[in-house]
Amino acid sequence: MIRLFTLILSLFTAVSLNGQQIKIINELESQKSNYAKIAFQIWEWAELGYQEEKSSALLKKTLSDAGFTIQTDVAKIPTAFIAEYGSGHPIIGILAEYDALPGISQKAIPMRDPLITGGAGHACGHHLFGTASIAAGITIKNWIKTNKIKGTVRVYGTPAEEGGAGKVYMVRAGLFNDVDAVLHWHPSSNNNANPGSSLANKSAKFRFYGESSHAAASPERGRSALDGVESMNQMVNMLREHVPQETRIHYVITRGGEAPNVVPAFAEVFYYVRNPEVANVKTIFERVVKAAKGAAIGTETTMDYEIIHGLYNLLPNETLSEVMYKNLVTVGGVIYNDVEINFAKKILDTYDGDYRIESVEEITSYTTEKRNVGGSTDVGDVSWKVPTAGMSAATWVPGTSAHTWQAVAAGGTSIGIKGMLIAAKTIALTAKDIFTDSDIIIRAKKELEERIGKNEPYKALIGDRDPPLNYRN
Repeated sequence: MIRLFTLILSLFTAVSLNGQQIKIINELESQKSNYAKIAFQIWEWAELGYQEEKSSALLKKTLSDAGFTIQTDVAKIPTAFIAEYGSGHPIIGILAEYDALPGISQKAIPMRDPLITGGAGHACGHHLFGTASIAAGITIKNWIKTNKIKGTVRVYGTPAEEGGAGKVYMVRAGLFNDVDAVLHWHPSSNNNANPGSSLANKSAKFRFYGESSHAAASPERGRSALDGVESMNQMVNMLREHVPQETRIHYVITRGGEAPNVVPAFAEVFYYVRNPEVANVKTIFERVVKAAKGAAIGTETTMDYEIIHGLYNLLPNETLSEVMYKNLVTVGGVIYNDVEINFAKKILDTYDGDYRIESVEEITSYTTEKRNVGGSTDVGDVSWKVPTAGMSAATWVPGTSAHTWQAVAAGGTSIGIKGMLIAAKTIALTAKDIFTDSDIIIRAKKELEERIGKNEPYKALIGDRDPPLNYRN
């Protein structure tokens, strides 16, 4: 009954669309198979952050063939690019991601079976993210050309979102300084365009240096770098009681020594510090640094650290989100066929929870209630410079979490493609509305100024370091 109601509602909505909306939606639908090929190819390549050479090249070629001018190697990042069409203002940016995650390779089947043992996989759906964004960009480019619209559409190829902070380096390089609005989206298990926030985040690799020695014959000559790491971890774990409760601190020991009978001369630990407010992240991170310094003193080792990435919290923009939500409702949700329903049922059997398959057909009700997602994103830095709005589309089976094999599996099927097209249509329609209503940008910019308010002026948390192009090595 719910599915029948959704179909009827979709038909009613289609009747109420204006001519330009219908043309945009129909154009994207007619190119569905072509964009599916691109998405599946990037899914198969599954390239890690700053290593997305083939994925970036494919997206650039697709945009170039469609008439965009391409800037490559921007912000000192070989796999980053800007594709542009049009002239003058308004300038609307569309973000495109395409990096995979390590260690979550998976076949496009509803049971755990890696495509490549230990390999990478698109467990966050960025193959769909990048493809939908270029699809929306190309469609809006065609609309601009056909209707002789004044303005510019830019597609930003943004590598290494997963821990590499690619967009932060692009923001620092001034690549968003003249942009009037930015649109983005993310794969998910639901359809949502609510204005939300994220956790600010700063990460670093702390490296300890000691003296090696035989651990049994002459341990007194050794100074264990691993002792330095473990002492730091102990102090940070005690610190957890004395930070704001929304704080998240994570670490992994990336190097702990070579053999038990050798006192480790080198050890390394990789830390993330997160909080909803960037000011809190700054102060808590400095306390973590003090713990590292104290650990080095206590273990008679030396220590240095390298900032890997730093992300601001996402600033919501209700002005743009309202426009995006309206268009998401117009486009509607995802409707599974019988094959997709059977696939979804098998996925649901792999985790606990009471989830309705039909929920992918629905649009989450709009709310401006403050909410923070559990993760962080480099879109946050963009949102401190330009009014920014995003959405999610149901590319995964209900209940699926990001960074799981279940997300990889669904993203390699028609389920992922259907959600991808929802996002592309919604972004394209939203861009059209912004191009044709100058008041939207005026109100969006005013809202951004009010949200920044008395905060310190934006300054990237990464300092002056170059992009960590080898951070996945």
